[in-house]
Amino acid sequence: MSQPPPLPFPKSREEIAATQSKRKVVAFQRARQAPFHRGRLEGIDPAKLDDPAEWAKIPIMDKEQLRAIAPERFNAEFCIAPREDIAELWRSGGSSGVPLFYPRSFEDLPHCLHSFERAVEMVGMGPGDTAHISFPLGIHPVGHAFARAAQARGVGVNWAGAGNATPSALQIELIDRLRPTVWMGMSSYGIHLANLAEARGIDLAASSVRLILCTAEPLSDAKRDKISRMWGAEVRDSFGMTEAGLMGAESEARDGFHIWTDMFLIEVVDEATGRAVPEGEPGLLVVTPLWTNHATPFLRWNSGDVVTYREHGAAGGRFSVFPVIRHAGRTVGFFKISGINLNHPEMEDFIFRQPAVIDFKAELVTEAGRDFLRLSIETMRGADPEALATELAGEFRETFQVTPEVVVLERGTLAAEFESSLKAPRFVDRRE
Repeated sequence: MSQPPPLPFPKSREEIAATQSKRKVVAFQRARQAPFHRGRLEGIDPAKLDDPAEWAKIPIMDKEQLRAIAPERFNAEFCIAPREDIAELWRSGGSSGVPLFYPRSFEDLPHCLHSFERAVEMVGMGPGDTAHISFPLGIHPVGHAFARAAQARGVGVNWAGAGNATPSALQIELIDRLRPTVWMGMSSYGIHLANLAEARGIDLAASSVRLILCTAEPLSDAKRDKISRMWGAEVRDSFGMTEAGLMGAESEARDGFHIWTDMFLIEVVDEATGRAVPEGEPGLLVVTPLWTNHATPFLRWNSGDVVTYREHGAAGGRFSVFPVIRHAGRTVGFFKISGINLNHPEMEDFIFRQPAVIDFKAELVTEAGRDFLRLSIETMRGADPEALATELAGEFRETFQVTPEVVVLERGTLAAEFESSLKAPRFVDRRE
């Protein structure tokens, strides 16, 4: 059952500010121990870090700078904890390039897991719940961290893992047999499971699952509505990064992520100037972990996320002490065809808003020397495939100024194709 948290829950913003003031100095002094930061922090006075101008002298760091370190030199150049203090290694997502591996010390872990526990509490999970966890279980931390955090909050756990660990057909069977109240996994895999279940004549909307908790990939309103409809459950999202921890989660108002600012100092800055942007204006999210830095001294870390910041969210309760960020955009993939950029999330949003389309795959292909976009879709039973394909192609052209070739697949085709992937590969560039 739950152990005492490694730090008390803050009661006020003044208390959070006091914690930040103390822990910024600790984060700064730890960073100075790493050769990576040598020369980057010269001339900065640790006694003046509460002065925004002094703090802003610290250069923003990013993943490309870390990737420039030879793998065999990474621990010596960037990490500061001795080997005997390392409890485990956490793999970065790798969504924007080669993944990195960050050591977590025995002192880090209680704070890491506490960050996940807060999300479990915030979304309303507790004793009496059982969570079926379909996050990957392995060197990426999200699955095992959420499982341990759920157990610490008195929640029973089915450690299923993603489809490469437990086949999706078996996961559906386990959900039907073991009757969990919560499903936890990536949103794309939630759609995959629901499509597979529907193709097998199983209605997940009639299952025991009342709540779905996602993280690790964008969750648009259209995607959320689709998952909620297919599962018959409330869908909540959470936000974190391997460099820091699970940084926040949605309240019942679902108006953005409340960020645990007593654990993670955040800034929202102009990408060009590095200066703080006004509340509500989009800017680059910069993060400094205040407690999970015993081994990896991240200091003013460029998360790659573009967000808006608000001091107060719509919901009340004790989590209202934390501010709210909302994604205004993020580092995402796109196709470029005929000089037009096709943003993947925008295409996904567009297609998932089509009520007769249950799943899709978008491919850039080359045939007869011509590049074009092919949309492969599966439809609801009873839909007219030919009419739907014509209508979808026309609406897509009006929206994106590109005319796709629309192919209607037999039900279950994409579910079978996506089965072996942790994330459904809905966007593929096959151009020669």
